[in-house]
Amino acid sequence: MPARPGWGPPLPPPPKDDITTGVFRAHWMIIPLQIIAVTLVFVALIGPILVMFGFAWVLFMALAVLFGSFAYALPSWWYGTFGLREDHLVVHTGLVLRSAREIPLSRLQAVDVVQPLLMQVFGMAELRVELAGGDGSAIRLRCLPRGLAERMRVAVLAHAAGLPGRAPEAPEWPFYRLPFPLLLGALTFRVPILVSFILLLMLATAFVVFLEPGVLGAVVPLALGLLRYYWGPLARYTDFYASLSSDGLRLRYGMFQRRMQTVPPGRVQAVRIVEPMLWRALGVARVEATVAGYAGARQGDSADLLPVAPRSKAFTLVNEVFPGSEAAVVPLVADRTRSADAAGVDERLFVSVRGVFCRVTEIVPVERVQTLRLSSGPIARLRGRVTVDVDTPPGPVSARATDRGAVEGRRFLDDLAEAGRRARVPSAGTERWATRATMHAESGQREHPGEDAEISPRDTPEM
Repeated sequence: MPARPGWGPPLPPPPKDDITTGVFRAHWMIIPLQIIAVTLVFVALIGPILVMFGFAWVLFMALAVLFGSFAYALPSWWYGTFGLREDHLVVHTGLVLRSAREIPLSRLQAVDVVQPLLMQVFGMAELRVELAGGDGSAIRLRCLPRGLAERMRVAVLAHAAGLPGRAPEAPEWPFYRLPFPLLLGALTFRVPILVSFILLLMLATAFVVFLEPGVLGAVVPLALGLLRYYWGPLARYTDFYASLSSDGLRLRYGMFQRRMQTVPPGRVQAVRIVEPMLWRALGVARVEATVAGYAGARQGDSADLLPVAPRSKAFTLVNEVFPGSEAAVVPLVADRTRSADAAGVDERLFVSVRGVFCRVTEIVPVERVQTLRLSSGPIARLRGRVTVDVDTPPGPVSARATDRGAVEGRRFLDDLAEAGRRARVPSAGTERWATRATMHAESGQREHPGEDAEISPRDTPEM
């Protein structure tokens, strides 16, 4: 069978340890780690009680717990297997109560490789596969060898794209690297953080000058708040790097917990650009997104596409995430009663801007809108005003055009509905983004038979 143009030579036969045919387990180091953890917990909690009967009892029971943990951990590790079967991820877990899950990768929404500090020490990683289906649908393969986690991530993305699992990893193009001084300055240059720092210094000065220990009662919550809202993001987004590939947007970040997050094409449902008051003086913003598949706390942990970036770079990313769009040039209609609020719609995007002190720009592709609503409270009805709600999956983005005239609001709703109908027709079809790109290329070649088209889904970015 001749090779398809642009696809290169046929792939060689799979090796014996082919990721697409083998059965895999977690790293063997998980066995001694589990045994040590259970034994230490037992000695710490039960040991003080057994000391009353003598040290020999503590030693005897600790050895019993150690061997019991080994007898459970070893077969659990052996029977806990996973692998790829055609385009499904198959996961077997459990020792007494066996469980088998077979997940079609066409439902894949995102793939993350996470390395907490302890896993980095032992060369392990966790593979998180986010699926469409709610909070309980995610697959977490813990304590994998790092190389296996990386190869599994590549194979899972290839299957989800409609390519052979042996396809090489798609190349990537650098998009943005967050300088550490900019991250440090942006986190400091926020009103709550600055006020907390000033209050902390005032309380520390009062304690030193007046030797009043009562001020320590206010120092503790302030210090805890700074640890969470200053040190937390600083450690989380240190060494932040974003790149683009045909497999989607790739994000790498983390000081103590390294994380590689891959968001495939078409999984971002909506985006918002947040510009706090002091950040506008620096010309920087934060980009947050509602990503399909993330639910509950995972949505909040994975919402930031760019924690801090120049405003122009933020809008560039929006245009990459929503191909063929120009969010910055969507015509906006200002709210007559609120000069800072505005909203607009074109053939591809709905954009709303709100906020005086913290400006928030929310962007929703019209084909991703789930429902449209016109709402009006009793006072708004007396004033002849309505609000147009643009509903998307649960996440940080909640777009709406507020306090509009009845005629203007109805026009917004009709324009959104019509634009959504037009946008969904060409974008309908398979969720496998590489196959979809090939189908579109073949369609274009049929429309222009005189032109040559060479398409490689793993080489052409679809962001």
